[in-house]
Amino acid sequence: MLVGAGTVGLSLALGTGAAHASHYPSRGWRGTEVAAIQRRLWELKYWCGAADGSFGHLTQQAVWALQKAAGLAQDGVVGPNTRSALDRGVRPSRRITSGTGIEIDVGRDLMIFTWNGGLSYIMNTSTGSGERYYSGGRWKTAYTPLGDYRVFRRYSAGWQSGSLGDLYRPIYFYSGWAIHGSYSIPPYPASHGCARVSTAFMNRMWDRGWCVDGRRVLTY
Repeated sequence: MLVGAGTVGLSLALGTGAAHASHYPSRGWRGTEVAAIQRRLWELKYWCGAADGSFGHLTQQAVWALQKAAGLAQDGVVGPNTRSALDRGVRPSRRITSGTGIEIDVGRDLMIFTWNGGLSYIMNTSTGSGERYYSGGRWKTAYTPLGDYRVFRRYSAGWQSGSLGDLYRPIYFYSGWAIHGSYSIPPYPASHGCARVSTAFMNRMWDRGWCVDGRRVLTY
């Protein structure tokens, strides 16, 4: 279900021609149009870093999250359909609507943050790929467990080495499953089971008090 967030639209031209990355704002673009898109993403709680007019990695992550919430293909391009989603204020519905917690919509690979009942952030994430892999002497399937969990272990000092790769400042919510920073957060399931976010946003989580023992993590 999609929830509108007001009726204020972007005062930006849609442009003409085919919906192609070269015709519409996408990664690598710069300028006032990009800054306006970033400000609107901020208004809707799609975190994109600074609204500096540069369409980089973090803005791409935010656009992917918006496209997922709107049921659009995740091409990272702000074409007419994505622009319409911005204008309409499309946001995903939440399951945590009181208190403070993090929810991971595994079906859509979206991460939603609620603080004292209010929406704080909507993020693209990448969860368990469903693929088979070999570890610890046996074959396993990459999946993200579903349930209502609490953070029980944390690592704040940068990159933590593990048998399946390095995790940036992870917070563990169930056994070896964690939310952690990564340099690779595609708009599709690609992890061994953890939920990835950008390293920049992982730093923000630590700075803003999200990474504490007992923090609720709801996966579904």
